[in-house]
Amino acid sequence: MSIVNDAKINEEKVSINRAAIEHRALWLGFLFDEMEKAGADAESICRRAVRRCGRFHGELHKANCGGSEDCRVFKEVFLTELGLKTFEMETVQTEKELNVTFHYCPLVSAWKKAGFSDERIAMLCDIAMEGDRGIADKNDMKFELGDTIAKGCATCRMKMSR
Repeated sequence: MSIVNDAKINEEKVSINRAAIEHRALWLGFLFDEMEKAGADAESICRRAVRRCGRFHGELHKANCGGSEDCRVFKEVFLTELGLKTFEMETVQTEKELNVTFHYCPLVSAWKKAGFSDERIAMLCDIAMEGDRGIADKNDMKFELGDTIAKGCATCRMKMSR
């Protein structure tokens, strides 16, 4: 597999945000490695912790939606302008569904720079998506992950629906 992950947007705030997200990705990757070396069930522990973090943020998003169950309202709370540019996202939303296509991933960029294998990057990506799964959980939404850049696809595709 060959992961292609080239950014097209080059703006100062976006670059700063990407650097912060890359730092977060390195924390996850290196913590995973150290837990694994120590004989812990790194994957299970990381999945639970990242999902817990997603649920924490999901609770905040739910409150910021003001009781609305409209996915268009959720999109405005969940996906900021900076976040959309950082991941070079396109969105399509209806009252019942939010579809997001990611054209770039700073997490994948960090893991590639750190020398993780393509297989490890794919696993770390799926672990990182536990955060979005947790956000969906707290907002009473179904979560579907389709293609991912980490698996060598051209884009990532995520769907949250009611």
